[in-house]
Amino acid sequence: MALAKEMNPKMIANNLKPFQPTHPGEVLKDELEHRGISQRGLARQLGISYSVLNEVLNGKRVLNTELALMMEAALGVDAAPLLAMQNEYDMLMAERDASFMEKLRHIRQIAAAL
Repeated sequence: MALAKEMNPKMIANNLKPFQPTHPGEVLKDELEHRGISQRGLARQLGISYSVLNEVLNGKRVLNTELALMMEAALGVDAAPLLAMQNEYDMLMAERDASFMEKLRHIRQIAAAL
């Protein structure tokens, strides 16, 4: 039992963070490829520009709520898990941004002094 108390909480499987976070666009891109759906065709069908769709699918743009719901309507892929994946991706990327983490550390110091 003493061994469990000495274990680093960051090393417990449920607490591990992925080395490379998955952008929901990757999942959607795989889905399109699997179904043989072209990005241009889907963009036309959704009424959005090809470049916007392509940037989402390549992880260069955030998957917003509206586009997630459009994907749900077009592909039958639930929007909620895609949005949760986007949120997790954003959190992991923010935590890996050294300058942003330094800013948070500074804010915490100021808040602690209040």
